[in-house]
Amino acid sequence: MPGLNGFQATRAISRDPVTRTVPIILCTSKSQETDKIWGMRQGARDYIVKPVDRDELLAKITALG
Repeated sequence: MPGLNGFQATRAISRDPVTRTVPIILCTSKSQETDKIWGMRQGARDYIVKPVDRDELLAKITALG
């Protein structure tokens, strides 16, 4: 994403009155616990590390449903 990383995009989406109710699941290659904590603090509702397991992603989406 030119000019914006995933954490910045998450923060913008989660703080905008129009989109703040949209649940965000970060799908990233960053696997450190500090990255997950930071992503959640930016407004993500869940976090999944690439390569994404289809069943895990679907379970997370269902849980947010």
